[in-house]
Amino acid sequence: MDSSISIDVSNHYQGLAFSQDKLNLFFEQVFTLHGNDIQGVLSVVFLNREKHTQIHGQFLNDFRSTDVITFPADPTNGMVGEICASVDQAKEEARDRNLPVAEELSLYLIHGWLHLIGFDDCEEMDREIMIREQINTMESIRKSNAWPDFTLSADQL
Repeated sequence: MDSSISIDVSNHYQGLAFSQDKLNLFFEQVFTLHGNDIQGVLSVVFLNREKHTQIHGQFLNDFRSTDVITFPADPTNGMVGEICASVDQAKEEARDRNLPVAEELSLYLIHGWLHLIGFDDCEEMDREIMIREQINTMESIRKSNAWPDFTLSADQL
């Protein structure tokens, strides 16, 4: 990657496959739009709903399932942050919205990155700004066909 951010992926979701190179290209596109001259390692973790909800409860004291959780930068160890995505949530939402799972999961990664660089979605105005940035980023990914090649094994569909 040309970026000063490297991607460290931990795939804990049995049946999820993807190319690290395509994921790197996806993030290159995201960083081009929203990089803010950040340097370090971005940790990306793919989890099942049970583990994702457990982490949500443990660190945010909220035991409801959610789509993505972010942990902010830790400059002491060179981390720019961590994005934990729920693959089960992406499957469910993609089915409900009639979208490819790869697109829904990519949205979670974009949403997580926007949180890490300072976007917020707690207040209505901030939420609208964040949604607009997500849409712009998804459109850029679509135009450049820079989607990660996320696939699920037949038993996970």
